[in-house]
Amino acid sequence: MLEPLTDDLAPRPPALGPIAHLLLNTSKLWAAAGGLLFVGLVAMSIVSIVGRKLFSAPVPGDVEVLQMVAASAGASFFAYCHMNQGDVKVDFFTAKAGERTVHRLDAAGSLLFALVGALLTWRTGAGALATMNDGETSAILGWSVGLAQWAMVPGFVLMTLAGLAMTDWHWRQAAGAGSAP
Repeated sequence: MLEPLTDDLAPRPPALGPIAHLLLNTSKLWAAAGGLLFVGLVAMSIVSIVGRKLFSAPVPGDVEVLQMVAASAGASFFAYCHMNQGDVKVDFFTAKAGERTVHRLDAAGSLLFALVGALLTWRTGAGALATMNDGETSAILGWSVGLAQWAMVPGFVLMTLAGLAMTDWHWRQAAGAGSAP
């Protein structure tokens, strides 16, 4: 049976250096902002659904707003989740491995996380630039699709930096771990 985590077992962010700690706080604020965006989207959707059903007056362009804002809000959570070690991990293969080995594998995973973040940053920024150059806008509201794409880039930049910070942290932990392989 699954039991709730007590305060002693709840995941906590690792002890980080000053720069990584600043990155953790920045990613926490960015994630909170993304959460507030989602709360706003829920409120807008409720108003639109009620308006559509009761008054035949939905919020104009509600689906466009939902798509554009949810994309940037979703991109805002990756860095904070990774820095809190909240990623989904299958530790079946490392259950009997030493602490040093686990940190090395986690460092490799964090490096891959950073590389994916860098790739997403690059391609999303390039796509946003191309979309803005083409002048593409949403169908109902006429909002620039490129601006919505640009809004995802800061989240992906934080994702990249979080991956690099955690790679460094895991390597330092592996170096400082006892003689366990």
